[in-house]
Amino acid sequence: QVQLVESGGGLVQAGGSLRLSCAASGRSFSNNAMAWFRQGPGKEREFVAAISWSGDSTLYADSVKGRFTISRDNAKNTMYLQMNILKPEDTAVYYCAARAFASPPPRSTPGNYAYWGHGTQVTVSS
Repeated sequence: QVQLVESGGGLVQAGGSLRLSCAASGRSFSNNAMAWFRQGPGKEREFVAAISWSGDSTLYADSVKGRFTISRDNAKNTMYLQMNILKPEDTAVYYCAARAFASPPPRSTPGNYAYWGHGTQVTVSS
């Protein structure tokens, strides 16, 4: 059974940092692009960041550029999201996602991703 499990969420003050992890099991995603999305209260799910299978190519939403860094460790089948200078508007449930097929580049549209985790809550207080 393929699973993506997020961890690392929590409550942090504005200006603080958190590091999210997404651990994959059931199959390897070392050849697949992966991404982070988030859904805030009363909002639709939105793209945060994506990374190619090799880690050489990344995409970021404008709202997180310069503050968030996506990375991956294929040997551990794990993806990360380092979040710095957090703002109250970053409050959301954060989801990791993986594309089904090897090689395609990272994309920002949720429909490109076949596998999803259940999410981890990030709350930023002002």
